[in-house]
Amino acid sequence: MKIITTLMLPLAALAGLAAPAAAQSTPECDAEGCTVQLTADGMIESAGRLIEAGRLDEAQQVLAALDHSPERAVQRHLMLGHVAMGRGNVDLAIAEFRNVLERDPQQTRARLELGRALLMTGRAQAADHHFRLAEQADDLPDELARMVRGIRGVIRDQRGWRLDIDVGLAPDTNINNATDVERIDLVAGPLTLPVTLGENSRAQSGVGQTAAISGGIEIGLNRSIALNVDADARMINYSGGDFDDLSGTLAIGPEIRFNDRNRLTVQATAAQRFYGWDDAQRSFGLRADFQRTLNRGARLGLAIDGRRLDSGFGEQFSGWQAGIYGSYEQVFNASLVGSATIFARRDALRSEAYSNYEIGGRIGVGGELPLGINASVAGGVSRAMYDGPIPLFSTEARQDWRLNGQVSLGLRSLRVLGFSPSVTYGYSLNDSSVDLYESDRHRVQFSLKRYF
Repeated sequence: MKIITTLMLPLAALAGLAAPAAAQSTPECDAEGCTVQLTADGMIESAGRLIEAGRLDEAQQVLAALDHSPERAVQRHLMLGHVAMGRGNVDLAIAEFRNVLERDPQQTRARLELGRALLMTGRAQAADHHFRLAEQADDLPDELARMVRGIRGVIRDQRGWRLDIDVGLAPDTNINNATDVERIDLVAGPLTLPVTLGENSRAQSGVGQTAAISGGIEIGLNRSIALNVDADARMINYSGGDFDDLSGTLAIGPEIRFNDRNRLTVQATAAQRFYGWDDAQRSFGLRADFQRTLNRGARLGLAIDGRRLDSGFGEQFSGWQAGIYGSYEQVFNASLVGSATIFARRDALRSEAYSNYEIGGRIGVGGELPLGINASVAGGVSRAMYDGPIPLFSTEARQDWRLNGQVSLGLRSLRVLGFSPSVTYGYSLNDSSVDLYESDRHRVQFSLKRYF
């Protein structure tokens, strides 16, 4: 008996496997045999039944018949993921489920299956990300939502590790973060002397080579307490080396989970920065971070940070820094997350001219788009008020408005040795009452990123 495939029905917006259409029509027979015309939805339904019966080779043959039917690509790749899982090829299954989400980020079933497959490979943090997004989907039944919450609880209890690597190039209009004005006034008592700045004192452009690595590990001490260790290092290299910037941070301390909704992390912190390969700053301190989950898609955070600063540029830049940060994060749907942060920070340094209060906020939104594109947009504003005037530059204490914005696009569907390309544009503006500190900066970073 011959089987002829005909595609008759439009793509159904389904999160599951089955389609409601009939699997086949009445057989048509002639002297050579009988022909059964299967609809595309009927073939999807038949493949699902074959997978449930463990007849994976036959299921793949049925799905292969839909290879040239792009309108059925979402269902086909979803079911090919199930075939791969049935054969124990988890990496192939992950690729198939990601293929579905690249085409349609709202496919809750594919996101759940991707989370399960990632969990099987030990990538607990990545799995939890997808489970969290799936929790917010409108089409997720209550029973399945409870199951997802249970899985996320198991992930939290198991602890885990993370590692991210980022390398790239960054064209920048202001690599020395200097002023963009040509002339400033020097003040000496009642006298004001205009001075023209040389090229080396003004903003310079360049292209830097960037590299960053960050990671962390959670070591479970018991069901409710873990030891958290977080570390990261970042470097940007410019021609000549005068403006090269290298920094690293380390944080270690306990995380206490009071219940499924509330947790507190307290860590000792240490940081070191080199600028132009000179010792720029060292710091040691303590931070506490409280996180509360409000519902399936919302999270509230409060953090307090205090540290001792020792500057290599002069004692006037050494002292203490303290800050408080409030954050709110909301999952809008199965692919979109928004966040907002407000903060207040105090730098109490040895020089009043550089001691200041700063208050501000930042909002952002990001998520997954079709074609495997990850996108985010963020922006912030703050006000800085200094304690005293800067000798020679002003008779009044400095006051700044600081603006910043960022747009980022990444293509997770393209991977080379596990790395995916991304591009980020950032803009910052410092509008200061002291001309010497007036500056703006445009920066574009082309990166290859890998998330383990």
